[in-house]
Order: sequence, then C-alpha cells, then structure tokens
Amino acid sequence: MDVADEANSQGDETAVECEPRGIDFVTLGMFIIDDIEYLPPTPPVKDILGGAGTYSALGARLFSPPPLSDSVGWIIDKGSDFPPALEDLVSTWQTSVELRDTPDRLTTRGWNGYDEHQNRAFRYTTPKQRLTAADLTPELLTSRSFHLICSPTRCRELVTEIKSKRSGLSTPGGGNLPKAIFIWEPVPDLCTTDELLNCTNTLPLIDVISPNHSELAGFMGDSGLDPDTGEISTRAIERACEQLLGSMPLQSFAIVVRAAEKGCYLARNGGRKRKHNNHKRPATTTAPRKKPSALLHGGLQHDTDMEALFAGLLQDPEGSIAREEIEVDPGVERWIPAYHTEAEKVVDPTGGGNTFLGGLAVALARGKSLEEAAAWGSVAASFAIEQVGTPVLGADDEGNELCNGVRVDRRFEEFKNRLAFS
Repeated sequence: MDVADEANSQGDETAVECEPRGIDFVTLGMFIIDDIEYLPPTPPVKDILGGAGTYSALGARLFSPPPLSDSVGWIIDKGSDFPPALEDLVSTWQTSVELRDTPDRLTTRGWNGYDEHQNRAFRYTTPKQRLTAADLTPELLTSRSFHLICSPTRCRELVTEIKSKRSGLSTPGGGNLPKAIFIWEPVPDLCTTDELLNCTNTLPLIDVISPNHSELAGFMGDSGLDPDTGEISTRAIERACEQLLGSMPLQSFAIVVRAAEKGCYLARNGGRKRKHNNHKRPATTTAPRKKPSALLHGGLQHDTDMEALFAGLLQDPEGSIAREEIEVDPGVERWIPAYHTEAEKVVDPTGGGNTFLGGLAVALARGKSLEEAAAWGSVAASFAIEQVGTPVLGADDEGNELCNGVRVDRRFEEFKNRLAFS
C-alpha cells in the first residue's frame, strides 16, 4: 500500500473540519532563533522565529484553523535567553506545542546568509538541542504523520524507535493507531555520494523522502544545474528520481523534490501486487524459493546483482513467469508549479521548504493524494516566503482565519483550479 492509499484509509477530512481529531502532525525538527543576513543593501534581521520544526509546524498549522490547530504537535526548548515575545507569538497559533524550560542553556540559535541565487548558508551560533523519539509525549506519539529532518542513519533509528514506542498506544477514542506516515527531509551536509547507499537503505522505512534540488544532486554527485543556463535542471531532477526509484523496485515510496521557482517534482513507485482470483495453484512439493533478505526489504547492497533483481520481479515461487497475475500501479511522475510565479513576491525564502513539508504531511495524514498534498505544501510555502519571519495570522469580520490578510482555503482553491485538479 502506498502512502496515498494508506492515508486514504484513514478518512477524508478537509482542511476546514470543525471537530478535533487527535494529532495529525508531529515534527522532530528543532526550534531555532534565527539571525538572517542578506546581500547589501538589505539590512540583517535578528531574533526571528525559525528552525525546521517551527516552519514545518507552521505549514501544518496554516491548514488547521482552530480548533483543528490542536492536531499540530511540536517541541520548543526554551533557553535562559528565550524572548518572551516569541512565546507570545507561538501561543497565538493554538497548537499542541510542548514548551519546555531549559534554563541551564541558551536557546538554539542560528545564522543564515543568502547569495544572489538564494542559496542558503547556515551555521549554529549556540549549541543545538536535538530532539529524539524519547522527547515525544504519549499524545505526540499517536500522530498520524511524522516529519524527520536528519541523516539517513538517524532516520532509520528514529523510525524504528517511534514505531516501538507507538506499540501498545491507542487513539483518543480507544482504537488502534493507524499506520504512521513518515516524511524524511535529509540534512544538506550529508547529501553526498558517500551517503547514497545509506539513503537507499533508508527508503524502505519511510513513505516520503523530500530533498531540495541541490540535496538530491548531492546524493548523485551532480550539480543539479543546467550547464548552459546555470538554472535548476528539471531533467537532472527527473533522472535522479528515476535512479532512486529504480534502486528500490520492490518498494512503494514517494520522492518529492523541492525545486524553488521550478516548483516541486513528484515521483512514486507504483508497486506490483498479485491479482485476486479464485483459481488455486496446483499442489507442489517444491518449497518456495526464499529471496535474499536484501531483496525482501529493498536494501541496495554494494554487490547487488541488479539484472537478477529485475529478472525476478515477475516470477512466481516456482520460477515461472506470472505476468497475467500482476497488477501494475503506474505510480506518479508530475511537476507541481510554485504558487508564486513572480520573483518579487519572494521576500525571504527561509523556511519555505520546511513549511511545504508541514502542509504536505498534514494533507497526507488527512487522506489527500500525493498530488493534492503537494499543492497544500506549495500554498503553505507561499505564505512563509512573503515576508521576513513567519506570516501573520488574523481573522476577518466574519471570524474566518486569515494569513497575511488572505484566507488560506481560498488561495488553495485558486491554486487547485490553476492545476486543474478534479
């Protein structure tokens, strides 16, 4: 079952439902107070609400007006220097945030710098407080989706630990927890060819991997740019996704590549399954052949025989070809454009990718298809990049929530019509 099928089995709630439904989204991204430095003549800004955790929670929150805002979970570790104004701002979002006092340390802070191509440089200026599965409360562990931003190795550890801690827990209504959706955002400094094998061995454990265009190129040992124009190469993105999907032919997972002004590219393995029929196989005394564990779990090894792997995909346990008994899901290959098509609309790209993933994750948790979830993410990101810092939430005269003076649901409907979604 792919991520869209899994999510659809959990219901078809909309972004504007009225009743709380437990936790839909949790991020293990950190809270960071940002200082941002731009190219002259734009002046720098200080003490800005930031971090992958903050912006991904924002993305989920934009599609979760109260009382649904309680379905967004995240964690803030407040150091001794935590500005009261930021705590007041966070409280206005009305999310299920865990605010934890850590008076023996400084709040995690970071410096951000941008070049003329909006490529970001980042460094921590105080020691970071990394989150683990042990930091998740029982309530947060019941979430329908989890956003992880980490290395391949740590991603595998987190997924395993979260699944272990979820065992035995139940929904707020006392039922069994649905299968969690895991969205993995690789950390930029470990998107290298040396980590490619670790990356492919992580893919069977998650539902969505979402690097940006340069991070994906880093895994492939490429620049990801068109050599003639210097722009982001859509062909390089498509080729890299095809290679990653090909490395995991027995798995169904999605790749969502965030490509700045190009939008995002969606690629998902369709997977194969046997057709259901009433014809029984002839009895046989031959024991079914066991496939190597690497093939069963999709892990790509240094010595994997790819030719043999593909040759065995359509064979039954006795070794005969069974094409007529196979249903093939064609999967997904689609570009979703960025919401903002005019460069002047992008004031500050900080956090845009994280906000995108929050919108994407909460949409999947509420039963949306991968394509529609990406549209949620694109709209969420559009609000994050319209100003320095986080957008401003408010309300109109009728009590409808506004973001930057605009209703989120109406911007989404306009974008949905632009994309010709049914």
